[in-house]
Amino acid sequence: MFVDEAKVKTIGGRGGDGCASFRREKFQPRGGPDGGNGGDGGNVIFRASHDEQSLLRLHYEPLHRGGKGEKGGGKNQHGAKGADVVVPVPQGTVIRTVETQEIVADLKSSGDEFVAARGGEGGWGNKHFATSTRQAPREAEPGSAGEENEYFFELKTIADVGLVGYPNAGKSSLLSAVSHAHPKTAAYPFTSLQPTVGIIEFDDFSRLSMADIPGLIEGAHENVGLGDAFLRHIERASVLVYVLDVAGSDNRNPWDDYFSLQRELEWYKDGLSSRPSMVVANKMDLPGAEKNYKVLAERIGDIRPFPMSVLKESNISKFLGKVRDLVNSLETDKVGNESEEPGELR
Repeated sequence: MFVDEAKVKTIGGRGGDGCASFRREKFQPRGGPDGGNGGDGGNVIFRASHDEQSLLRLHYEPLHRGGKGEKGGGKNQHGAKGADVVVPVPQGTVIRTVETQEIVADLKSSGDEFVAARGGEGGWGNKHFATSTRQAPREAEPGSAGEENEYFFELKTIADVGLVGYPNAGKSSLLSAVSHAHPKTAAYPFTSLQPTVGIIEFDDFSRLSMADIPGLIEGAHENVGLGDAFLRHIERASVLVYVLDVAGSDNRNPWDDYFSLQRELEWYKDGLSSRPSMVVANKMDLPGAEKNYKVLAERIGDIRPFPMSVLKESNISKFLGKVRDLVNSLETDKVGNESEEPGELR
């Protein structure tokens, strides 16, 4: 089960109560106050982890509460701090407040943390209130309650490359062919019902992540087909790969599919369609593909479609090389732009 949205309530642990106590030992008739402070309550923390793939955990556990701080004791014993509750979430999790929808955290990298609810403070024991003129205070403070908040969690898949295309264009088959991911594949539309991320490993031990985004159709931004539920997962991809059925197996023209996909991306988010991309002309082994390929190349202009047959495993290694070069060029440009920033000391 894939879950990419969840509403969660968080409650910080209550602080422990302070202790009102007096030292009572033999030969110490005036021992004085020795009540310790209570421990602070535990925090609720969300931490990004590469081991998590969806927000399923939060779907079934919508309430998270920090540990309660221990009470203070006699002989100046302070209570222990309540245990922090650390909840793992996938990389790419965006956290918003429920009331204002303000983004309070964007956990992009493994290890990123957000303290969603801080624990309450422990109460002071009567030792804290002792002064030179007030040597036997009998009061002690109760611990304070922890923070109580509600958040809306949204997952935006992080991948170097995002595969977009109409249903049954061959995105899932392509991902299976180039990585160890195993998305469902079948000869009917909407086979994939959730985003799948695969890791591509090269001979020099470098890696690329590639995401198969469930099939988009015209009107997806208006909730047609699978709707816009998965369009958010395309936002973070550095490179887009349009996978087209160049044979027109479903009685559609591949060039119409390309322009339709671009419109859907642009309507969803300005500038998304102009992201660095390449076009894969899949199913070149089928009748009519050669003719459609020539028309496609003429219609889409500057971008030359890359011919491929995932079923026949043709041109897959060349495809990986082109994708890798495109991603690496973007990384090089990014580093170059950062090094040119003014004011940098050397």
